[in-house]
Amino acid sequence: MQSAPVLRSEWLKIRTTRSLLGVLLALFAVTTAFSALAAASDPPDLSDPDFDPLSTAFTGVMPGQIAAISFGAMAVSSEFHNGALRVSLAAVPQRGRWFAAKVTSIAVPALVVGLLTSLAALLAARAGLGSAADGLTAGEQMRAVAGCAVYLTLTALFAAGLATLLRSGVATLSLLIPFILVVSFVIGDAAGPVVDFMPDRAGQLVLQQTHEGTLGPWSGLAVTALWTAAALLAGAWRLHRRDA
Repeated sequence: MQSAPVLRSEWLKIRTTRSLLGVLLALFAVTTAFSALAAASDPPDLSDPDFDPLSTAFTGVMPGQIAAISFGAMAVSSEFHNGALRVSLAAVPQRGRWFAAKVTSIAVPALVVGLLTSLAALLAARAGLGSAADGLTAGEQMRAVAGCAVYLTLTALFAAGLATLLRSGVATLSLLIPFILVVSFVIGDAAGPVVDFMPDRAGQLVLQQTHEGTLGPWSGLAVTALWTAAALLAGAWRLHRRDA
């Protein structure tokens, strides 16, 4: 079977599922709103050496990534309900081809919405930061916008791979959301340099104007990409090993 019809079929599933479109809308709305609120809530202290206007502008990515995780997990987990996967694989017996189409149908809308979201979040936050954002260069802002879109896409794909491995969207959300919240907000720097190689912390370095440690903006995003690739490979392995 040719790849184009498979891609169209998988895209049709996403486009016609209201819950998935709602999650993408939530990704845009939540990320933009929280970035705008963070920038406007408190006057920035420019004398504070820890103040990072770029990181402040993308504060909304923290709650927004939960929507990205939900999108990836839900897009896959729907296949495990009511025998939907058996129908999909009956139409596309080559499981690798089907899984590649599924991953592509998740990645493309996530990337497009991610780009729109990151640009809107930056513009909204800049309006709130005012002159505090004047020190940001065009290169830093472009890097953050592109990096944010890629990070959100990788997050959605990471969740998709894990949902395929676990064969459950609920299990995926129950694992990833507490993991991100606990590691990033509770454990944080107390875990030492190891935490910098976690998928969320490494990927979000691209959203910071300045950074310390082993990883930089793009190398951190590469670490997140490796986590995502591992999850997708594990999901593909489970798909080939288990009956539909």
